[in-house]
Amino acid sequence: MSILTRTFEVLFFKATPMQRFDTSPQSLLRSIVSHRGLIKRLALRDIEGRYRGSLFGIVWAVMTPVLTAAVFTFVFSTVFAGRWGAAANSPYDFAIIFMIGLAVYTIFAEVISRAPGLMLANASYVTKVVFPLHVLPIVSLLAALVTAGISIAIVVLLQFGLNGQVSATILLLPLILAPFLIFVLAAALLLAAVGVYLRDTSQLVGMLVTVLMFLSPIFYPVEAVPERFRGWMWLNPLTFIIEETRKVALYGLWPDFPGLALYAVCALAFLWVSFWLFQRLRVGFADVL
Repeated sequence: MSILTRTFEVLFFKATPMQRFDTSPQSLLRSIVSHRGLIKRLALRDIEGRYRGSLFGIVWAVMTPVLTAAVFTFVFSTVFAGRWGAAANSPYDFAIIFMIGLAVYTIFAEVISRAPGLMLANASYVTKVVFPLHVLPIVSLLAALVTAGISIAIVVLLQFGLNGQVSATILLLPLILAPFLIFVLAAALLLAAVGVYLRDTSQLVGMLVTVLMFLSPIFYPVEAVPERFRGWMWLNPLTFIIEETRKVALYGLWPDFPGLALYAVCALAFLWVSFWLFQRLRVGFADVL
């Protein structure tokens, strides 16, 4: 039986009671709450595993975003003489603006890049019927949040060091990121399931992540994009969140609450669909792997 045939079979044929997994959104919420201890342990193990055996350990989590920001700031603000309007009067301002956008992108890129191979990397869990496989994308999301959190903390320190103050609106940052994290989790669940059956998914996702890095307003403001292409920029799910993050973290502006509400509704709908597909496709994971 081909992998494609098996995919259609588990999606559209009725599963037996022994094979059936709950696909309701409530079951996902209940599972997260009931397995919160497991999720925490797996996330800590994931984070520790990244730096185990390295000379500098967790210091790399600080050095990497700082060095990345330094290189890209030099290239785009000095070599290419890029400008960010009145918001960036110096390379240091450019670095701060760049780093906050990069932190948001890193959450997406790290989780999405790992998602297609997540079940394959944890094949020992797949054979355990009682193991909640849907928590694995949550674990990778939490690990990515640690890296992004360090980058955001560096931005706050630089902002305070350069300007002597940090806007109080930065406290709204969790409100901005919450719907984005739901979207990332939904995409990770979908790709984790599809990646089991279609191994080419990893290569496609790798290209998509690279393309979105340059099609997101990380190195440039949306206003720098020619007006005839600007509307397409807003179809990128990263654009709105990056722009809103900068508004509250750097510029002291209130977020676009209606826009956030719409984003949250779409993200929740996407999560529901992705979880349904994951639970349906999960029946054939062990056979394919």
